[in-house]
Formats: sequence, C-alpha cells, structure tokens
Amino acid sequence: MSKTLEASIDVAAPPEKVWAVVSDLKRMGEWSPQCRKMKVFGGDVRKGTTTLNINRKGFLVWPTTAKVIEFAPNKSIAFRIVENKMIWSYTLTPTASGTTVVEKREAPNGTSAISRFLIDKALGGTEQLDVELVDGMNKTLQRIKAASEHG
Repeated sequence: MSKTLEASIDVAAPPEKVWAVVSDLKRMGEWSPQCRKMKVFGGDVRKGTTTLNINRKGFLVWPTTAKVIEFAPNKSIAFRIVENKMIWSYTLTPTASGTTVVEKREAPNGTSAISRFLIDKALGGTEQLDVELVDGMNKTLQRIKAASEHG
C-alpha cells in the first residue's frame, strides 16, 4: 500500500476565493508541475465529473483519467485516478487570517500492479517519486496561494 502524502499552506484569502481556484480543475496545469492539463467532461465540476489528464515528468508524458468523488463547495474536493486508484484531495479550513489548504494523495485500497511496475521502471521508484510528489504538492500550493491572494 502506498503511504499518504500531504502538504499544506496558509492563504491570506477567504475559503470562497480559494475554492474558486482549487475547484477549477481545468486550471490544474497552471498549478501542478506534473499534471500538465485536465480536460473536464460534462460542464461544471461536481461529484461524478470525469477528467482526462495529461501528466509529464521530464521526457515522459502519459494520460490518466479521474472521477470527482467528493465535492463540498468551499470545503473539499477529491478525485480518484482510475488507472492507479490514487485519491488526490484539497481540503480548505477557514482561519483567522484566511484559509489553510491541505493537499493529499492517498491510496486507501492500494494501487494497481501496472502502476507499481511503471513507478519502479519509469519513474525512479516509490521513494524517489514520493519525494518528487511532495515537492510538487508544495509548488502546487504556492501557485494556488498566489492565484488566490493576487489573482
């Protein structure tokens, strides 16, 4: 089973403003260093929405698909990657000065055999990838912070 990865940041903006940024999955390519694009199907994002994602690491480019499994406006959004069963989520908590945003990657039911093989053979192994993903989460959150506070 893959371990849970997590990063958080404090944003000097109310949850409603941060939510407008976080829940706009079409803009994920602006925030994430690995997920370069998310194409949202079916109009507005809500529980059940599906996406096609284009991911990149160096010269490697690969598609994935996702389904939104949690959607609580101004509070949380989560989507499951179909191919590897990973769940990515963003949780917003109001604070006295704005909002704390937590990004997580979880695999409560483990991951697929093909995903484990590709992580080992093409993405540098689990330990290296986990470090890169947490670094990417921190970059993503910095970009979400900047867009929420100044955008």
